[in-house]
Amino acid sequence: MSRIVVMGPAGTGVTLVAASLAARLRARVLDGDELYPPVSRRRTVAVDRDAWFRAMSMAFARDADLVVACRPLVRADRDLVRARTADVVFVELVAGTATAVARRSRWRRTEVAAPPRVDPLAADERGLRVADDADLESIVDRIATVLTGGAG
Repeated sequence: MSRIVVMGPAGTGVTLVAASLAARLRARVLDGDELYPPVSRRRTVAVDRDAWFRAMSMAFARDADLVVACRPLVRADRDLVRARTADVVFVELVAGTATAVARRSRWRRTEVAAPPRVDPLAADERGLRVADDADLESIVDRIATVLTGGAG
C-alpha cells in the first residue's frame, strides 16, 4: 500500500513529482486542489478546510495506492491527515528560493505572493524531505528508494 502526500511550495514541481512517483509505484495520482468542494474553489467564498480533510480521508480509504499532490501542510494539518489515515507518508519537496521563484516566473503570473507558512517534517513524523536539486527522474528515484526500502 502506498498512501503518500507529496507537498511543497509552488515552483518545486510537486504535481510533476507526484505524478511521476505514482507512475513508478503503480498508484493513482490526485491533485489536492480537486479535493476542495466546488464552491470552495471559487475565490468568493471561504475555503472549507474540514471538507478538504474529509475528502482526502475518503480518497485514501477508497484507494490503497494513492499519491496526493498539495501545497505545504503545517504540522497541525499533517496531524489531522494522519489521524484519519494512519499509514500515510509525507514527502516534502524543498527548493531554494531562487529556484522556486525562477520556475514560478515561467508559468505563473508575476505578482509576488506571500510565502506559505511551512513547518518542515519533524523527526517523529513518517516521511522524508527531498531537495529539488536534480532532474525529475533522480528526485523520484531518491523518493522511491526510501519508500520501498531500497527495492525501488
